Amino acid sequence: MRLVAKAGAGLLSPGARAVIPCLWRGRCFSSGNEPVEPPPVTPMLRHLTYKIKSTGPITVAEYMREALTNPAKGYYVYRDMLGEKGDFITSPEISQIFGELLGIWFISEWMATGKTAAFQLVELGPGRGTLAGDILRVFSQLGSVLKNCDISIHLVEVSQKLSEIQALTLTEEQVPLERSAGSPVYMKGVSKSGIPISWYRDLQDVPKGHSFYLAHEFFDVLPVHKFQKTPQGWREVFIDIDPQVSDKLRFVLAPCATPAEAFIQHDETRDHVEVCPDAGVIIQELSERIALTGGAALIADYGHDGTKTDTFRGFCGHKLHDVLIAPGTADLTVDVDFSYLRRMAQEKVASLGPIKQQTFLKNMGIDVRLKVLLDKSNEPSLRQQLLQGYDMLMNPKKMGERFNFFALLPHQRLHGGSHQSNSRQSKPSPTPVAGFSELVWQ
Repeated sequence: MRLVAKAGAGLLSPGARAVIPCLWRGRCFSSGNEPVEPPPVTPMLRHLTYKIKSTGPITVAEYMREALTNPAKGYYVYRDMLGEKGDFITSPEISQIFGELLGIWFISEWMATGKTAAFQLVELGPGRGTLAGDILRVFSQLGSVLKNCDISIHLVEVSQKLSEIQALTLTEEQVPLERSAGSPVYMKGVSKSGIPISWYRDLQDVPKGHSFYLAHEFFDVLPVHKFQKTPQGWREVFIDIDPQVSDKLRFVLAPCATPAEAFIQHDETRDHVEVCPDAGVIIQELSERIALTGGAALIADYGHDGTKTDTFRGFCGHKLHDVLIAPGTADLTVDVDFSYLRRMAQEKVASLGPIKQQTFLKNMGIDVRLKVLLDKSNEPSLRQQLLQGYDMLMNPKKMGERFNFFALLPHQRLHGGSHQSNSRQSKPSPTPVAGFSELVWQ
């Protein structure tokens, strides 16, 4: 497809490809630092330039999908990108308190919805397994509460490298893992406390049943389509080869409407939007499952409620990284649009949030938990680590206001048996949802 756009006084010639103005790209798409030396030509860059030469410019969504999850060269597939030696650090890697409070949240919801005889904990994109490990430790510590409940863990992970790290984190080394490359369940194991764990590549493969779903920093890496408003209407942003430098990529605008434009709201007032069809599909699947079999979904990510415009950025070595340089070597991420997730639930379930991480964790009792751990610790280095972790999680200038929590729940969880408004008067008020209000133990 040929791509043309407005430039100055009029349209470029039909054979030319127009780049989005340099100022717009520099402000929104890169760290602002031009490399002193030519960037490396990575295997992924070679793959993408060959692809573009063969079929034409590609969408930002296709670029993200290739750069992050290509089976042969994708950033997530064969590397451990987490921790101090990686490209970014997540909340579970900062403090054990984070995962412990999420474990409390799931137990609180299990209790509030009738203490079912069994439930599945399903985590999407489990990282190194640190978060699941902290949650499992809480389940063990509160074993007297959960003693009559049959619990199983289900991890949805596409990265071979990370699934191996998760297995080391969560299972006893002497317990052999069952592996079946061609099966929907490609790996099975048992946690240190005896809870069965299964690994899947797709949420669709996870058995349906009463489940609690967790997605922490999962939706922000799903591929997005980017759109710019022009005098001719919405135009999708594509990625093309720079005609001046054969090993360099650039952004261009499509000359006419593209299919993904259907995801933009008719009353959209922003001049630039990012839409994520993959996120919509996953939210619809979660909503259908929760409406059918109960449970809840807890989503934690950085994002906004339909207010931000261009948030596409890269991270490499804990620093901002130009998204078009050395693809395959850096994390690519986009702020989650929670208003879009809410729309995609299509009222099949109720939603809560987004609320700031600082508010959610305070409601969950992080201050009390920190005091308990500090009182138990006599080591100055451990006490300092706990205080630094708390500051990172709660400080508004760090993660406290940057990250948000969002939940999907059955309508009857909020409205006492029916989502019709007049039903509230005849039924007792349901227990408040922890985190979104102050935690209350029954």
